[in-house]
Order: sequence, then structure tokens, then C-alpha cells
Amino acid sequence: MLQFAPSTYYDNKTRPPSRRSVTDAELKKEISRVYEDNFEVYGAEKIWWQLHREAISCGRDRVARLMRELGIFGATRQKTKRTTVRAKKDQLPADLVNRNFKATEPNRLWVNDLTYVPIWGGFAYTAFVIDAFSQRIVGWKVSASLETGLALDALEMAIWSRRSEPLKGLVHHSDRGSQYLAVRYSTRLEEAGIAASVGSKGDSYDNALAETINGLYKTELIRRRGPWRTVAQVEQATAEWAAWWNLRRLHGSCGRMTPAEYEAAWHAAHAEEKAA
Repeated sequence: MLQFAPSTYYDNKTRPPSRRSVTDAELKKEISRVYEDNFEVYGAEKIWWQLHREAISCGRDRVARLMRELGIFGATRQKTKRTTVRAKKDQLPADLVNRNFKATEPNRLWVNDLTYVPIWGGFAYTAFVIDAFSQRIVGWKVSASLETGLALDALEMAIWSRRSEPLKGLVHHSDRGSQYLAVRYSTRLEEAGIAASVGSKGDSYDNALAETINGLYKTELIRRRGPWRTVAQVEQATAEWAAWWNLRRLHGSCGRMTPAEYEAAWHAAHAEEKAA
């Protein structure tokens, strides 16, 4: 067994903390702050991005190490069952997207989907409308029912939120859910000048982008903040999460910007092109 002189022990106890341990302690505070400010879902990569946005210099591996020491970790996704109720129609809109969920500017492609949230005594249901250009949530709705009104209310919010922008040429893509193929829903799309698109039958990637964001919603909010008691509770939390997603959450697909920043940058560049 190793033996140490008493003087060695007491010298070690009284030695001031190293510069590295001091800076680690300071960085741990910043990591904890960013983690708590972002629904406690960010992993090392996104925390590192946010720290650099705030001019806090550090390495990604160092952030990962300190997160392990703090006992915090990012949200991880799980598979969820599909809730789509297929519409029984012979004539369906064509698939105008063909799995290409990219758009070169806002309001060229919206993707839509529904998901469920277990609550005490039943379920709440959430519908999202997402702009594929920036992955911005432009419309959403939480309801106790899967009826057409759920999807239609989300669509109305999306149209209202983009009321100052032209929607001509916009494609609305969904799966074959009956809510999206109902007469009331199809009529509203026509009134707004929006072209309907429906994913192909038997294609597990027919609405992949919307399903991905549904999965993140379940991972970042529903599973981590539950159990949920009421529809109203889910609705309030969804409002907070959607605002965070649009205004504060960093997205790799947006060049480490938020959806709002990404769209603002596009509009600024577009205005400069017009002025030139």
C-alpha cells in the first residue's frame, strides 16, 4: 500500500485550486444555465454552439466532459406509433414532394402531421404546420379530439401567421390522414390558393420531416415534462415549446441559427438583391 508523509497530505489540502479547476467550475455554471434555459434537452453539441454564440470560448469535448460530471445529458428520441387514420378515397391529391422536403425560400412547402399525448383518463392530440424552409412551426393546435377541426385550426393559425407574406405557389404536404382530406380542409386550402399534396401509399418516408419534428416534440417536451393531467396543461406547455423552437432553439439545418433568425437572414438578403 502506498504511504504518504503527513506534510504531503496537508500541502495538498491547503494548495489553492488549479486554474483549470477554477475555469471548469465557471464553465459548469454556464453549461447548466444554457441547459436549463433550453428545456433541458440540449446535448453537448448544441450547448457548445450556444456558448460560442455568447462568445464563451471552449471545446466541444470539454463541454461533453463537464456535462458528464454534472450528470446532465441531452434528450434522446424513441420510436412512437403512428396515429394516422387513412382516408377512404379513390381520388387523392398527387404527391408533389416525392420525399424532397427542402425549400429554397419561406412559404414554398408546408408539412403537416398529428401526434398524441397521453393524459389522465385519455389523450390529447397535437397538430403542427411546419415551413420546410426553416423548420419554423407556423401553426399548431392541441385538442381533445382527432376530428378535422384540430388540423383545420392549426392551418388557420399558419395562414394567419403568414398573413403579410404571399402564399402563391405554396404546397401543403400531409400523409393520407382523413383530417387532411376532409372537404372542409380541402376547401380552405383552395380558398387560400394553396396546392394540396399527399404522400404515396405504403411509403414510410411520405411525411418524414413532419414526423421528425413530432418526434422531437415528444422527446424534448412530452416525455421529459410529463405526466400530463389535462388538455389545457398540454396546450400551455406546447405554446411555450413552440415559441422556444422558433425563437431560441438552434438548428443545424439552419446553420446553427434559430428558424426566426434563418428566415430574417433570407429576407434581408432578398431585400438587398431587390435593391441592387
